[in-house]
Amino acid sequence: MVFARWYNRSLNKVWGFVEDRTGMRKWALRPQPQFTFKPSYWTGAFVVNAFLYQVVSGALLLLYYQPSTNTTLTACGQVVGTQSTAPAAWCSTYYIIHSVPMGQLLLTTHLYGAYAMIFLMFVHFFRGYYLGVYKAPREFSWMVGTLLLLMTMGMGFTGYLLPYTQISYNATNVGLVLALRLPTFGPLIGPFILADGTSQGLLSRMFDAHVLLIPLALAALLYAHIALFESHGIAPPASSDPLQRRRFTEKEDEDGVPFMPHIFYYMTKWGLLYVGVLFGIAALWPWQLPTYVGNTAAAATVTEPDWYFLWLFKFVDFQGVTPVYAVGLTTALIVYVLFLPFLDRSKRTHPRDRPLFIFIGTFLLEFFVLMTVWGGETPGVAITPMTVAETIGPLAVVTGAVIALFHWRYRVSYRRRLAARASPLSATYPVPAARAAPGAVATAEAKASE
Repeated sequence: MVFARWYNRSLNKVWGFVEDRTGMRKWALRPQPQFTFKPSYWTGAFVVNAFLYQVVSGALLLLYYQPSTNTTLTACGQVVGTQSTAPAAWCSTYYIIHSVPMGQLLLTTHLYGAYAMIFLMFVHFFRGYYLGVYKAPREFSWMVGTLLLLMTMGMGFTGYLLPYTQISYNATNVGLVLALRLPTFGPLIGPFILADGTSQGLLSRMFDAHVLLIPLALAALLYAHIALFESHGIAPPASSDPLQRRRFTEKEDEDGVPFMPHIFYYMTKWGLLYVGVLFGIAALWPWQLPTYVGNTAAAATVTEPDWYFLWLFKFVDFQGVTPVYAVGLTTALIVYVLFLPFLDRSKRTHPRDRPLFIFIGTFLLEFFVLMTVWGGETPGVAITPMTVAETIGPLAVVTGAVIALFHWRYRVSYRRRLAARASPLSATYPVPAARAAPGAVATAEAKASE
């Protein structure tokens, strides 16, 4: 104990000297309340850690990757034959896996890291959705975060083609057909994506978008997202109080935990844990490179995108659903999520006070999971309308019934508590100070109903 106190006191002196000489407190991120030091409050930081690893691992892969569809006899020519028709993009990927020291581990962690980043983005998104963090004054922060999610999925889509395997080439073409069916934007972005219409033009555009254009957009949006976070601070816990303060005061910030070095070390701890788990999974289940584009042995390959687009891929398998309908649904879903802060006008943030939007979010999550599993199990298999109704209909009914039941029980207990506070017995048995007075509750109810 004596050594620990001496060590902490000495460390504080050293760190105080560094802060005084560098002015670090002026540019470090704002302090955070003590109650936020739980993993659930740092899902956004996990996404940032995943993004940083993707940048580092992607930069290392760029040292060896060749974005070319020209045939080559080097590196993989000994495997696919001396008269190889394998494109350079596939061969350079093969070279990374088999000739670069720890290349397969690097490539696998980059691929699994992309999956992890998208998964963490969905976790971050649904946490914010259920806890109502998109409500005032954080509407624009939510909108920027939605654009970040779309850009992240765009990174996954453009990177899927780069190994230039037959399965990724087929899946990219299916995705391009859907993208080009977008109203207004489809014809505009078509020439930018397809270039001169050749396979090389498509690969070059995907490469440029993956390593330059989308990362720049991600960096700009991430800066805006962090700037808005710094402006408003972390969202307080979800509450049924319509008058809840949505910002922390400067005094509360001063009492919080400073970013440097405490929060920085806290985030570094989780970042190192993430990298360790990622490397462990990649070492146990290394990625195997599928066959290259143009290989006649790949004629029977089933077209299948990565897991985060499987739901849309399977949706097109529904009989009567054309690519236009699929694109229309996707566009409507994006618009709904983007403008959600202006659709949900309730002043309360607790999930029990927002049954309609909780039902929509829960059903969308269930639909996404169901369609992803369905698409992975039966890719390309047509689904009849009766099967769709028998599968998705009960899901919507049960979800709606459960949410309605919990909301009804909450409203009954809430009215009972209001009546108890307004009864004459409350003068004999005072309401604890932590609870709102009947007058304050009545005022809050009146303002919330306006």
